[in-house]
This record gives sequence, C-alpha cells and structure tokens, in this order.
Amino acid sequence: QVKLVESGGGLVQTGGSLRLSCVVSGSFFRANTMGWYRQAPGKQRESIASISSGISTNYADSVKGRFTISRDNAKNTVYLQMNSLKPEDTAVYYCNGGVPGNPLWLWGQGTQVTVSS
Repeated sequence: QVKLVESGGGLVQTGGSLRLSCVVSGSFFRANTMGWYRQAPGKQRESIASISSGISTNYADSVKGRFTISRDNAKNTVYLQMNSLKPEDTAVYYCNGGVPGNPLWLWGQGTQVTVSS
C-alpha cells in the first residue's frame, strides 16, 4: 500500500514563495512519473506539474515559469518550489504517481496553500 504525505503548505502573501514536499512510501517511487495537483474551493482537482523518471518536466500554463518540480529518488520525495505566488494559487495541493490526469494511488491528505492579496 503506497502512502503519500504532503507538507510545506501555509499562508503567504502575494509574491511570496513556498516549497512543498511529498514523501512516498513503498518501492514504486523511482520508476514512476510523479505529479503535483491542486484543488481550489468549488473546483475540480487539476494537474499542475509532473516529472518523469527520466527527469523531464511538464507544467500547466497557469504555473509555468513560477513553479518548479523536482525529485530525490534516494528520499522517495518529490518537491514543488512555488515562487511569485498569486491569490489564485490558493488550494489544497496533492501529489500522486502516474501521468497527469491518471493518478496511480489513493490520495494523501494534501497540504493547504493560502495566498493573501
């Protein structure tokens, strides 16, 4: 059973930065594409960034140039560096394995990011 534990969220002002982490239990991390998703109040969960096992990355247009996804296979951890945060980035952020839109595992609890204007 794979377990996902996200952390690093918080309250930040517009223009600020946060770094999210997601630790993945189990031996499936290294071989899988990993992604970050977010769900804002009243909206569907959306994929915003992904990183393949070969370290190629993809981003949603809404975060491109501001967010950076990375991974540390030795620590079974995927990161999301978020810069130039905007109020519209306010959401609960989740990670999961698999190609964007096709999550592999049960969702973790997520981490709340709130950006004040």
